[in-house]
Amino acid sequence: MHNQAVVYLLFDTFKGIHKCNAERLYKSCRRFDLLNSFYQASGQWQQALETAETLDRIHLRTTYYSYARYLESMGDKTSALTFYEKSETHRVEVPRMLQDDTASLEAYVKEKNDKCWWAQYLESQSDMDSALHFYNLAEDYFSLVRVYCYMEDIQKASEIASDTGDRAASYHLARYYEGHDDIKQAVHFYTRAQAYNNAIRLCKENGLDDQLMNLALLSNPEDMMEAACYYEEKGTNMDRAVALYHKAGYVSKALELAFSTQQFSALQLIAEDLDENSDPALLARCSDFFITHSQYDKAVDLLVAARKYHQAVELCISQSLTITEELAEKLTGTDSKDLPDETRKELLQRIAECCMRQGNYHLATKKYTQAGNKLKAMSALLKSGDTEKIVFFANVSRQRELFIMAANYLQSLDWRKNPEILKTIIAFYTKGRAAELLAGFYEVCAQVEIDDFQNYEKALHALTEAHKCILKSKDSSAGKHEARLADLQHKINLIKKFVQARGLYAQDSSEAVRLCEALLEEPNLDPAVRIGDVFGFLVDHYCQQGNFNMASRKLEELQKHVSSQKVRYYVSPVSLKALEKETGLTFNHTDHNPEVQDEDEVEEDLD
Repeated sequence: MHNQAVVYLLFDTFKGIHKCNAERLYKSCRRFDLLNSFYQASGQWQQALETAETLDRIHLRTTYYSYARYLESMGDKTSALTFYEKSETHRVEVPRMLQDDTASLEAYVKEKNDKCWWAQYLESQSDMDSALHFYNLAEDYFSLVRVYCYMEDIQKASEIASDTGDRAASYHLARYYEGHDDIKQAVHFYTRAQAYNNAIRLCKENGLDDQLMNLALLSNPEDMMEAACYYEEKGTNMDRAVALYHKAGYVSKALELAFSTQQFSALQLIAEDLDENSDPALLARCSDFFITHSQYDKAVDLLVAARKYHQAVELCISQSLTITEELAEKLTGTDSKDLPDETRKELLQRIAECCMRQGNYHLATKKYTQAGNKLKAMSALLKSGDTEKIVFFANVSRQRELFIMAANYLQSLDWRKNPEILKTIIAFYTKGRAAELLAGFYEVCAQVEIDDFQNYEKALHALTEAHKCILKSKDSSAGKHEARLADLQHKINLIKKFVQARGLYAQDSSEAVRLCEALLEEPNLDPAVRIGDVFGFLVDHYCQQGNFNMASRKLEELQKHVSSQKVRYYVSPVSLKALEKETGLTFNHTDHNPEVQDEDEVEEDLD
């Protein structure tokens, strides 16, 4: 800065004498604005223009204007026009420059095709008809209305403003009507100009209450509030005041006014916009109002917004309101997480209980799970009968009790025809360390093998597994377990003898028959080995030997234990036909067991 001051001082000293030195000094200190002025002052316009265009662009338009003035002073109006345009001052300077040459000015305007500019010029010359013509060509509706108003042709001005919908034109016409006390037309054109605050002002000043409501609803929140205050202060049309406060966003004020003036229809509309950010006291008052008028759904929504979750749930329960997934999320959503853990768990369990009553078992499961009560969650899921989710929930939870509950449920299904369910039952009882329950299931499987398939080999295998389970039981020392072990062992021994007899028949039929006869002497043979199966074995044997008398005798003994209709389940059709032929008796013989075709599937899964 010190060097620059020295340069300025030197320049001022030798300004008139050393122009070349001045130019060099301006360039060295980069004061291109002064260099530009220096060129202009010294008449070096080409250098001034080049400096402005490249180094001093902030003064470019000023330089163009100065050069245009210079050219005009030199009489070169054509070139001056060009630089007036570049300086963007041509709208004022060109008419001034050509004011004595109207023909040239009109030709210039037509060449530039700026009808609006020419119309303004004609208007300034008081040639209104020509000005209107060019304003119309330029579609400058505001200027047309302005000129017609000036000329007192209001009908034409109104037609233009109405037909075009130009807001500026409508506003100007509205101001004209207001100035001439035509309030109705002024309000109309202020509305078309969307100058609602002016229209509202006129309506309030002149008691146009009906129009005021419509205008306020079209306007901004500030105008709505102003109109609402007007209605409230006037004490009439309070429903309009409530509606405008609500529309303007002043919900609390709208509610207060609705309650105080008993605008119940308005209350219902306002309540739809209430949320958790609203005043809790107002939310509570609204909920009480809806409860009084039996509109419980809306009351629940307001109680939730007021974070009165327990009251909302109790209302759902007392009025049998359906708790949907959405409502349940609101009742236990983000806000409720701020509640103490015990309070929130209690709330979740209460919601789950309500869902259980309503039969919404899946939602009840979800809420019980969120409350940490997985036992009740599983109970709810079991009621739903959704096997896939029951199995999934048990596997995910990995709790002993849940495995047992799931296995117990799966036993109620047709596991005999579904190998996957059978495997899952065994797996769940095993994971649940329920040895006695697993033993019981194996016993059931054994009985199925006997009753449905007459497969004593598989039954023996199942009972052996049951015996192992009882041995593994932690309470195996108790007396009841000893009795159960003894009972299982007795069944296993009886079945082993029958299996041995059937297996021995091919090699030594006499010994096999002897073993079966001995079995019939055993106490408590049935249900371990069905008496019918033993007698059926003997009847088939004697029929094959041709000893029909003995076969008939055994058949008669069988009929003492089972009804005649059930004989066909134990004796083969071949033997029954042979006996019919030899004895003349008639038997209703069919296949042994209609379900025998599924035996292989169940047998494979018991291995």
